[in-house]
Amino acid sequence: MKKWLLQPVAKPTVFALCLLPFLWLFYRALLDQLGANPQEALIRATGDWALRFLCIVLAVTPLRVLSKTPSLARFRRMLGLFMYVYVLLHFLSYSWFDMGFDVADIVNDIIKRPFILVGALSLLLLTPLAATSFNAAIKRLGAKRWQLLHKLIYAVAGLAVLHFFWMRAGKNDFAEVAVYAGILALLLGWRLRQLIRRRAKS
Repeated sequence: MKKWLLQPVAKPTVFALCLLPFLWLFYRALLDQLGANPQEALIRATGDWALRFLCIVLAVTPLRVLSKTPSLARFRRMLGLFMYVYVLLHFLSYSWFDMGFDVADIVNDIIKRPFILVGALSLLLLTPLAATSFNAAIKRLGAKRWQLLHKLIYAVAGLAVLHFFWMRAGKNDFAEVAVYAGILALLLGWRLRQLIRRRAKS
């Protein structure tokens, strides 16, 4: 497995796997297989995949360290960009199906509804991370400033769980929220532990 991760075919394979959820949703939408409320189904599905990719992105470093597989870092940028794409698709689905791309209505809805505000803030924080995920941006910002900027992903993780919690609160359904919150808490807790260890050694 470790050798395969270094093969030229590895990145195209991961790219194709990341694209599968979108293609599956597109296929189901074309065949009208999204249920009685296809608009809500698309909004929900894109949001779910955005949250799943957030968990995957945050899991890369722990998996790389614990499995002693440095080659996993090769896929972190791609996974992060796919996460941003699914977040963007989630927001665009809401803007289109719920709000009809009416900018004034979208702004008013963001102001009025806290869970929409939190979701929009997550997208806002992720945008500079996606924009600076390329080598040219890293060189321009410098490694330290780039790393500091990309620590915003931790704030995004908290906001994402809060967005999901408030969204499910109306339906009194918190089982999935607890699962994602637990996964993200575990991943962020591991990072915090590593940070404490590094500071203790310095």
